[in-house]
Amino acid sequence: MSTAATESPESPAARVVIVGGGPGGYEAALVGCRLGADVTVVEAAGLGGAAVLTDVVPSKTLIATAEWMTIADRAPELGIRLDGTPLSGGTLEELRHRIDLAAVNTRVKALAAAQSADIRGRLEREGVRIVLGHGRLDGPSRVVVTRQDGGEDLTLDADVVLVCTGATPRTLETARPDGERILTWTQLYDLDTLPKRLIVVGSGVTGAEFAGAYVSLGADVVLVSSRDRVLPGEDADAAQLLEDVFKTRGMTVMSRSRAAGARRTADGVEVTLADGRVIEGSHVLFAVGSIPTTAGLGLEEAGVRLTASGHIEVDKVSRTNVRGVYAAGDVTGVLPLASVAAMQGRLAMAHALGDAVKPLSLRGVSANIFTSPEIATVGPSEADLQEQGVKYSVSMLPLARNPRAKMLGVRDGFVKVFAHAGTGTVLGAVVVGPRASESIYPLTLAVTHRLTTDQLAETATVYPSMSGTIAEVARILHHRIDD
Repeated sequence: MSTAATESPESPAARVVIVGGGPGGYEAALVGCRLGADVTVVEAAGLGGAAVLTDVVPSKTLIATAEWMTIADRAPELGIRLDGTPLSGGTLEELRHRIDLAAVNTRVKALAAAQSADIRGRLEREGVRIVLGHGRLDGPSRVVVTRQDGGEDLTLDADVVLVCTGATPRTLETARPDGERILTWTQLYDLDTLPKRLIVVGSGVTGAEFAGAYVSLGADVVLVSSRDRVLPGEDADAAQLLEDVFKTRGMTVMSRSRAAGARRTADGVEVTLADGRVIEGSHVLFAVGSIPTTAGLGLEEAGVRLTASGHIEVDKVSRTNVRGVYAAGDVTGVLPLASVAAMQGRLAMAHALGDAVKPLSLRGVSANIFTSPEIATVGPSEADLQEQGVKYSVSMLPLARNPRAKMLGVRDGFVKVFAHAGTGTVLGAVVVGPRASESIYPLTLAVTHRLTTDQLAETATVYPSMSGTIAEVARILHHRIDD
């Protein structure tokens, strides 16, 4: 599809209806208001969508709580005693027995609700109309809303429709979630007590994050992976380091093991593997991917083209094949990140209302896995570079030799940078360690603006700091220019 701007609806009377109030939807709404449009957001659950209410915000809040346990794990090394009792053996039993999961989850849900309320308040202050209910297309220029309060259906005419309804956890017919013992990641926050033995099925990002959080909180965790290792789609060095850390913390990692189903027992669950083995636990979490929320939206009836996986097909400015209908976020399958959903939403609205836009580029998008240690990446992976036949240089240094890391008792982690062999341009990077999500930013700037390793190396860093290792790696990759 072309990326030239469409004919702008007449401003300021352009009527915009956004179905879905997640990151793509609310960011688009703000752009629409700034450009003078009449904007309505239709949301079935609450502002912020799944990202705020059941996914990103609550999961990362839980993980942040669990992170305190991994920090406390280093207490004896730093000479710290709790209640006058030295922590011995690195088991942290003294602390883990004090974890009140009900209180943790109450805080998790309260923070999610507060964030949702903040988003709603912001939209209302900007003049966005908010309608709670289920929206569906009635042709390309009309949205019908089944109201949440049971009132009469509302019909909204639109010059522009943006669909950003996200995705929901994929479930197995042989393991239907019950919200008590067989769980999806949206149901974990209703647990009042720590699972005695949590089986996590799926070793992708979501599975790894929750498995890591619960083993840190003190649960006995079994991670079931159908692949050779944890995080099969990530950097091999980072994934191996994380798997080693998991095992050191007492997690059981079952590689090349595919779950066939699960059933409740009198006081727990049994998970059956494809090879006939049975794993017993108190609870099981299925983290086996997600499916786009496209059913019941009237998309196909309106002529909107879907992919074989059920995602909405869009171009680089978030247009569908139907004039005036756009889509953003997980429902498009472009890249399941809240930051990308927001970018798509902003692009869609700016394009639809005639503003100048640059087509979406994923080149400089950074991503983070909120395990402990965190894994942050930007740019193509080393496997991608090899597959594409790119000539590159790579350098990697462990954080254990960084002075700041030594002060903090940090042993696990590294910085890895890929640079073009001919020009020295930074192509991509991997950071593994505490707050890798923050440390990746200078490398994201380097990839986005095509900086060289020499430019990175010549930039002063604070001493001592974790970022010093980034500059040190860049110095190793010094690009020599031959006469």
